[in-house]
Order: sequence, then structure tokens, then C-alpha cells
Amino acid sequence: MEIIRFRNVKQLCDAICRNSLERYVLVRLDDREITPDEYCFHRLVETASEVDATLTYCHYKERLADGSLANHPVCDYQYGSLRDDFDFGPLVLLNAADVLAASEDFTEEESALLDGGWYALRLRLSSTGIFMNIPEYLYIAERIDDRKSGEKQFDYVDPRRRDYQIEMERMLSEHLYEINALVKKEKQTCDFDGIEAEGFPREASIIIPVRNRVKTIGDAVRSALSQKCGFEYNVIVVDNGSTDGTRELLRDVRDTKLRVIELTGNEGLGIGGCWNRALQSPYCGRFAVQLDSDDIYADENTLQAVVDKFRETGAAMVIGSYIITDFGLRPMPPGLIDHREWTDDNGANNALRINGFGAPRAFYTSIARKFLFPNVSYGEDYALALRISREYVVGRIFEPLYFCRRWEGNSDASLSVEQTNANNTYKDFIRSIELYARIRANRPEINPMLGTFETDEEIEF
Repeated sequence: MEIIRFRNVKQLCDAICRNSLERYVLVRLDDREITPDEYCFHRLVETASEVDATLTYCHYKERLADGSLANHPVCDYQYGSLRDDFDFGPLVLLNAADVLAASEDFTEEESALLDGGWYALRLRLSSTGIFMNIPEYLYIAERIDDRKSGEKQFDYVDPRRRDYQIEMERMLSEHLYEINALVKKEKQTCDFDGIEAEGFPREASIIIPVRNRVKTIGDAVRSALSQKCGFEYNVIVVDNGSTDGTRELLRDVRDTKLRVIELTGNEGLGIGGCWNRALQSPYCGRFAVQLDSDDIYADENTLQAVVDKFRETGAAMVIGSYIITDFGLRPMPPGLIDHREWTDDNGANNALRINGFGAPRAFYTSIARKFLFPNVSYGEDYALALRISREYVVGRIFEPLYFCRRWEGNSDASLSVEQTNANNTYKDFIRSIELYARIRANRPEINPMLGTFETDEEIEF
């Protein structure tokens, strides 16, 4: 079976038409050299035929620079697998008729997109067809990117790829419109001091979950305690059973603004659970502001800037911008991460495409208590931010407020493929739940899990 190198949708359709008797076409998504095993094509076609799959893909092995092989498993595709960097591997099998039907009204402009229209095409295919992942290693591909996970983490917001990001945002927005999942512009604001507002002991709390970060927690706490504000605030550190000296270091801090909640570490709490414990504590202020235990604020005015943005906008959540640095605070590529893709008009929609919202993240405590964080240690903030953005105004600060320090102790510095997949699978699950909820909010009379429906409502995005 011929392998078609995918360049753009028009060329793919031309190749399909030249082989009009073929039910399936094999497509190579990048320039990596591929060596299929003896039964690769047979297995892909057989599986696709059994389930009438629109797109079929599989695990593969990577050939390393020294000639050895390493397994590269890939994730199962979920309804919410909307991120544009979803890893199918370099080889996919497509149902030819489904491709022609999905691309029937593709414009030349869409074929000329920076990814050749692949993202738009596979979003259309996913709305009506089955995507089948075969958990078997059926071919070998050359490894072309040897960077560790921590070095790849910010590719999706690299400002040097802004044109690409804008194109992908437009493709996602059109897809969300087609499946009735587009969040409308009008959002709720919060009355922080109204008759229904909770009484809070102070205006704001900086919340720092920590476990075994004796090397960095002192810097984080000093950064938090040094904030200059025109209101009362405190710092709540939730120590989740540290055993490396972190707890003792915190006990030695002499500042009445610091509150340490000491857990045994046996409660089964992830970072989200620690956040919930801080939110529900009687010490928590009206606004809860994030600081990771190995990062610091950019200066002593960060907290004031965040609270001012809450008051200015009535937002349920405020998100800042940050600079990637090394441990000594020297800027590292890509430098400033300001999430310019987040706009008042379309940020809540585009958030389904990307892997994060920005930092520091801050929440109106009453709203955060209403929804709470999932009790996990990856994607917990993304889940809550998605939920809030569906209904409420989100305030944005595009100036740098935060130094995100990259060092060998980062929990995501050097993840295995398996752990990266587990993280991506969880976020795709969160996106799936949010996608179903948004469709039901727009079309309460339907159950989106039973299929998608055309919309006749004009929605701007």
C-alpha cells in the first residue's frame, strides 16, 4: 500500500481520487523515515474495517541516534482531544470516502494553512467518525526531537509561532460552532461586596501547596510575604507531609501573615486537594492567589495588581503572565509567556485547544469553593479554570507578574513518554467533560454523548 506524504488537504484528496478503488489511504504526517513491520498495513486495515474507523493509528517504536529502539505509545483519542499537538505518531490510516466528504467544502486558504489544513480536517473527521488507536507497535520511526519534556512544555505558547496559533484558534472556533459547543461572549461578573457575598477575614490569600521542596520553598514564602498591598492579606502554605526539612524550615518563619496547614501526607491529597483544604480553611481571604513552591513573584506589587484586576473587572478568575527563567532567574527561551491567545471574546473557546491558562492564577474564593479543584496533581488548575471560563468573566494581565523557574527538581522536567501520555489523557478527559457541558448549555434538549447536531443559530467568535 502506498504511503502518501501529507502536505495539504488538496494534495491528499487528489491522491485519493487517483486511487479511487482504495477504501483506505496511508498518510505520513511528517518527514520522519518509517519502517513498517511485516504485518503493519494488514493490521491497520483489518482493524479499521472491523469497526468502520475513520482514522486508525497505533503505537510505534523510535530509532534513537545510537541505533537502539524505544517504545513510543500514543494516547487514545477522546471527544475532547482538541489540542492541536495531539500525537498520532507519523503514520495514520484514513477512510478515503470520509476524507473526501469532510473536505468537500475546503477552501484553498484552508489547504494553505501552516499545517496544511490537518488540524481542521481531523477535527471534522472526529465529529462524525471513529478514531481507533491500536495499542501495538507496528512500525519504527526515526526520533527527531531529543529534548526533555520540560524543554518542550512551552512550545504551544512560543511567541515565535504566533501566526500558527492564530490559525489553529480559528479552526477550533469553527469546529466548536459546528458542534454547538461555542461559548458565547456574554459572561457573568461577580459582586464581591454585595448582600450575597461571603464575609472574609481578609482581602486576599496567597496559597502555596508544597511537598519536599526545602531547596525552593523559602524563596517562594519570602516572595509572598514581601508583597506591598493596600489591604490585609496572608500566606497559606499547605505542607502535604514533607520529610526533607521543608516543614521545619516553615516552622522557623516568624511572620504573623504566614499560616501553615500541616498534613500527614497520608490523606491521599494531590495538589488540587491541598488547594481545596486552603480554600475551605477559615484563614482564606476573598481572593485566592496561586504561587508554586519553586517559583516567585516578579516583584512586591504582584498581589496588588491581581486584586486590582478583580475589582476592575468583576472577574471570577484573574490570570497573569510569567517569564521562564533558570534557577538563578536568568530568562530562558521562550521568555515571556503572556497567553495573548486569551481574549475576552474567544479565550474560553481557545482554552480547549491549549494546555494551560497562564500564571499566576487567582480565583474569587466563593466561586472556587463552589466548584473546587479535582484532587489530582496535574491539570487541577486547568480543570477549574475551564469550568469558570464557561460562565464567568476572566481578567487578564499581560505584564509579567511571575518568574517560572526551570530546574532539575521540577516535577515535569524529564517525564517518560508514558507519564506524558497519562498527563495528556487526563487533560483530554477534562476537555471532554467541558465540551459535553458546553454543548448541553447551548442545546439543553440534546445529549451530546449520543451524537452531534447541526446548528442554525448565528454565533459570533
